[in-house]
Amino acid sequence: MGSSALVDKIEIQVLVDNATDSLSSIPTHAESEFAYLERHGMQELSGDSLCCACHGLSLLITATRGARRHTVLFDSGPEEYAFERNSMRLGIDLGVVESAVLSHGHWDHAGGMLKALDLVRSGNGGRSIPSYTHPGMFRSRARRLPNGDLMPMKDVPGIEDLTAHGAHVTCTGEPRIFLDDMFYLSGEIPRVTPFERGLPAHYQKNADGNWMPDPLLMDERFLMVKVEGKGLIVFTACSHAGVVNVLKHARECAADTPIHAVMGGFHLSGANEKIIPETVAALSELKPRTIAAGHCTGWRAINALANAFGDGAIDPLAVGKRYTF
Repeated sequence: MGSSALVDKIEIQVLVDNATDSLSSIPTHAESEFAYLERHGMQELSGDSLCCACHGLSLLITATRGARRHTVLFDSGPEEYAFERNSMRLGIDLGVVESAVLSHGHWDHAGGMLKALDLVRSGNGGRSIPSYTHPGMFRSRARRLPNGDLMPMKDVPGIEDLTAHGAHVTCTGEPRIFLDDMFYLSGEIPRVTPFERGLPAHYQKNADGNWMPDPLLMDERFLMVKVEGKGLIVFTACSHAGVVNVLKHARECAADTPIHAVMGGFHLSGANEKIIPETVAALSELKPRTIAAGHCTGWRAINALANAFGDGAIDPLAVGKRYTF
């Protein structure tokens, strides 16, 4: 399957992220939460007016080509409260959402999706929402603790629940191009680098009910948009495949179009801190113009990326922040 068609512009609103930061200076293509709220009529700066940060990710992505404008919800964060609070504080019209993507089967990306679907339908007249999932994402997952015990993760909503809340689910591991060919959702990501080996100590429950190692998380996929005069904007939720594998595959899917920006979680924290040097070196060869890392990337990786690429390229995610390319 070929890549998506060119768009004129893309706007990204961060609805959920681990961090809040409205005081750091940022590039002209971004707008802080404070500035966004002031522009939308905030009369008093207070905690009641602001978003909350929490462990998870949700992005609202709008692409424009001529008079056509389409909006996708990419993940929903870990639970209902954060998604609803942040969307309401930002004054987001969720009724414009035309499709939803669940990137992979982890609670911190899917836990708020049922509420998100409800809110979208309350604003769109009750219409169903085309939604994209991978069949492998619905298996129970767990994390092996240092003492050897398994800590189960909360299951993500199943197809039946998603459908009951208004999703029209397409469940496949194949790539998809949708909404006037503006958005490309990858298939399973090939693992080609020698150092990116997934998520250590990650398990899934097989059909027999037994826990099995699952470091590769093959259900994870990325979303990308191709912007005229810039290149690829790649959205990677957690990069369990490895952010270098993600970007290499993105370029292959788009006929080696240059990468303008990569946004999302790179999962270079915890056990994956040991591959930060190799990751930074490989990213230097791919030459992304903007690196908007957040969620599970970790401060050590962001510090290493800043040292390698400079402040002009590093633009970390923060809840409420808005980007335009």
